Formats: sequence, structure tokens, C-alpha cells
Amino acid sequence: MPAQTVAEAKSNSSAVIKVDVERVNGDINDFIYSGFAEHMGRCIYGGIVDYDNKHGLINEKGHRTDVMEALKNMKMPLVRYPGGNFCAQYHWLDGVGPKEKRPTRPDLAWKNDETNLFGTDEFMEWCEEMGCEPYLCFNMGTGTLEEALAWVEYCNLDGDSYYAKLRRQNGRLKPYNVKYWGLGNEIWGEDQVEHLNAGDYAKRAINWAKALKRLDPSIVLVGCNYTGFDKWDIEVTPKLIKEVHHYSIHLYSSSDDYYKNVTAPAAAEIGIEILAKLIDLAKITEDAPNSKAKICFDEWNVWNPPHAQGDLGAEQKYDLSDALAVGSWLNVFVRQAEHLFMANIAQIVNVISPILTKPTGMVLQTTYYPFVLFSEHMRGRSLNLHVTTPLYKGETEGFEGTQHWLQAVDPHIVMLDVSATINGSKLTIAVVNRSLEDDITTSFAFNGKFSISTVKVWTIYDEDVTKANTFEEAFAVVPKESETTFEDVRDKGYSFPKHSFSMLQFSVEND
Repeated sequence: MPAQTVAEAKSNSSAVIKVDVERVNGDINDFIYSGFAEHMGRCIYGGIVDYDNKHGLINEKGHRTDVMEALKNMKMPLVRYPGGNFCAQYHWLDGVGPKEKRPTRPDLAWKNDETNLFGTDEFMEWCEEMGCEPYLCFNMGTGTLEEALAWVEYCNLDGDSYYAKLRRQNGRLKPYNVKYWGLGNEIWGEDQVEHLNAGDYAKRAINWAKALKRLDPSIVLVGCNYTGFDKWDIEVTPKLIKEVHHYSIHLYSSSDDYYKNVTAPAAAEIGIEILAKLIDLAKITEDAPNSKAKICFDEWNVWNPPHAQGDLGAEQKYDLSDALAVGSWLNVFVRQAEHLFMANIAQIVNVISPILTKPTGMVLQTTYYPFVLFSEHMRGRSLNLHVTTPLYKGETEGFEGTQHWLQAVDPHIVMLDVSATINGSKLTIAVVNRSLEDDITTSFAFNGKFSISTVKVWTIYDEDVTKANTFEEAFAVVPKESETTFEDVRDKGYSFPKHSFSMLQFSVEND
């Protein structure tokens, strides 16, 4: 069944959200609230670690403690590393052993020098301190299969083999037991180091996968797909179905135009739905009915390169409209929970990130707050909804001027973008009102037993959609918490403010 059904409302006062707690889309994997850290700009140096900080913001290992606290509030269960484009010329051996002996290398992806002061052991140590799982991406550009096997051996084997002994020599006695590994990053990109076509990539990935699983059968391998709606996906998906466990796709959204910015995440939903069907087709045509493959959306975010150039650090300043776009992204992931194994916001600090640092402190950008609300409250099971809402019928646009086709493929781009979860006794509904001009008064229809109690409400709103959080005004756009009653919502409906994000949480009775 579709993740939700949509009908067009006749007016802004006739919207309806119908909720049935027994209509479940699927279980939500906590991994959809994961992150991504790349050796790009100030994500690692000045973000995760800040070895030269003189302002009391690091621990004895050089970790930025304020960043760690902010990330812990985001409750990320997993972080992808070390790239991204960076990994296509990253040799992991450069980043282990005594720091004074590590070489500085030119970074071909982002045109910087990489000191390798932060490498595999440092990342693993940081993950353990954060309480999150690592997800490592192999260098399938300048790297070799032998190098990839050595990395798995270093991380996961416990015996007398060369790289297991090297790990112990470097101070780590027990294996790290890294479970999740990516078979390259964006190899479809013509700007990538050692770009491959789909057929050549599939051949290489199959050979690597077979060897890697022989070395460590416990690892989970993620194949490199594109957006879900590209010819690459059509070719690669069936070829890898018997060798990989999941498929990675990437997409970013952005526009200087408000409506194009907040509606662009709808393209991600189309990509997920198409790739899910391509996986089903591969199970049939390649005789792989037992495959449990799902989708890893392991890079996503709002990224406007003209305002945040990659080789200049990509430190984008986010405003309220970007927070609404992130809310829409997260609504997509909740609705499509049945098909998703993970999703990773790119990136976790400084680089197109909800968190920006300077030597004396940090600021939590507008996009930080919808992520925290979703991660805190939108877990459990995804509910299937019927939403009657005004529709957006204007032009669409995605990353760097792409996705003009979106309106033609999805003529039901909603003004009221909604997802819902049930988790124990908590029913939570997330709503982005994309309308720039109008509040939308919405009726609710519930099927299920609801306790007579207060309803918690969180709202992110400002009259100015360009309002941002800055170092000078750090809390300009933050959630406001309030309460209403179930009777009021049921009998009178709820008015969602124009250009706002809202979350409503109800208590439900169990039979």
C-alpha cells in the first residue's frame, strides 16, 4: 500500500488528517537518525576534534565536548566515515600508528592537505565515547581490494594475522567489530577520482564483496547506487542483489526560492519508492527471493552550493525555510520506513551541518531542532495516513537546479506534509505547513482508543522565513512547547501556522 493517501482540500479551512493506529507502514529502524562525518572543511578538525583549542572545550583526547553534547541530544545511533568524495583517495594506513610519523597528503576531493592526525583508531575511540556504531566506506577509487581486506582485518580480526597484530601494536587489544561497510562512494559521479560506469562498478563490487565476506562473514555490505531514479540504479541493482546486503542512495535539496526549497524533498520519496521496486524486481529476475536488502539514504540534507562551496568548507547558514525542508525530509523517512535501513544527515558538524563551531563555542542552527524532535519522538512504527490538504502547483527544483520533473511525476505535492508514529502509548504526528501565506485549519479523524489527556505540542515558527540562528542571536528560531486537550483537537481541529513545523503527541490506550 502507499505510505499515505492524499486528497486535495477545497480551502485552507477544510484540511483533514485521518489516523488509524492499526494501519502500520512498517517498523522504523533507529538508523534513520544517523550521521555522516567526512574529512571535508572543518567537520573533523575544528568540529569533532580541536586539538589546539585553548578555551576549555576539549577533553584529554581533543574531542570537542560541546559538540559531543549537542550530538548526543540528536541520539544518532551510527555515523558514516571517512567520506564521501574524500574516501576515493584515502589510504587508511596513513591514519594509524604514531601521529608524528603519519604523512600529510593532498586531498584531491576538496583541495586541501590532510594531516591524518585523525584516523581509524581515533574515529573508533570517538564512536565508543559517543555510544554510536561506525560505518566505514572503502576507497574504491585509488584503493585496492588488498587494502580493503587489510582494513577489515585491522578492525575486526582477533588472532595472529599481520594487521590484527598491528592494531594491538597501535594500542587497541580487542577488535572493533565494525559491522557496516560501504562499497565505495558516488562512483557514478564523473567528477570522482577513478569514476566507473555502472557495469564496471558492478563487476568490481561483486569481486570485492565475495572476498570481504570470506574474510569476515559477519559484515554488512552496502552497494553504491545513485538517487533511486537514475539509469545507474536500473543497471546496478539486479547485478548486486546476491552479494550486497543494502543499497546506498544520495540526494540533496536546495533553492533560493522558498517553495522550491521546502517541496524539493518530495523527490527523495520518489527515489525510495522506485528503488524499493527495483529491489523487488531484482529478487524476481535474479532468483534472490531471500534477499532482505533495503535502502541506506546515507547522504541527505539541504545544501545550496552557491552559498556553501564544497572546496571552501561548505559552511551553510540555515534559516527557518531550511528547517521546514529538513522536517519534510524526515517526514519522508518516517513514511517510507518499510524500505529504509538507515539515513545519514550530511554532515554532523560545520560542513552543511545543524551545528557550527568557533574556537570559543558553537551555535545550533535552525535545522538542528526538527532533527532532535524527530529523533526523540518519532520512533516505533510508521502509520499510514490519509491527508486532505491544499496542494502546491508551482514549479519545482532540486539540487543545483535539477528535478524540474517533480511536479509532473508527483502531482500531489502537499502544502500540509505529514507523518505519524505509534510507539507504545505515544501517538506522534509531525506536520510541516509549507504555505508561505496561510495558516491551515485541520480536522483530525482518529481510529483507536485515546486517553482523555493533554496533548503536547512543539512548534517551530517565526514570522520571517529567512530568520536564522547566529552566534550573535543563537536562539532566534527554537521550538516552543505548549499543551492542548484531546477534546479540542478532536472536536475543533488544529490550526497549523503558516510556514511552520509542528509536532503533536497524544496518549493512546492499549486494549
